[in-house]
Amino acid sequence: MQVQNHEACLQACNECAAACLKGADPKAMARCVALDLERADICCLAAASIARCGEQVQAICALCRNACESCGTECSRHAMEHCRRCAETCQRCAEACQAMAH
Repeated sequence: MQVQNHEACLQACNECAAACLKGADPKAMARCVALDLERADICCLAAASIARCGEQVQAICALCRNACESCGTECSRHAMEHCRRCAETCQRCAEACQAMAH
């Protein structure tokens, strides 16, 4: 189940970043896009580490939790549907990461 949370998060981040870039004012969404892309990379790493039962999985999940919290906070500031979906997946992924980090 943990890997699915990270994969859903990865997808939501990429969709959010793409939608922000296609929006009316992409410059205003620069921080959102940057956090989306960074979180997508970190979620991909976390999913791979979890699937492999990697030695650094706890540290990676702690990093992923932090990235999800930052991205979720940013996305929750925006009213667009893609940002709201992204913020929701951030929350779920952060919770999953919290469980894995301990």
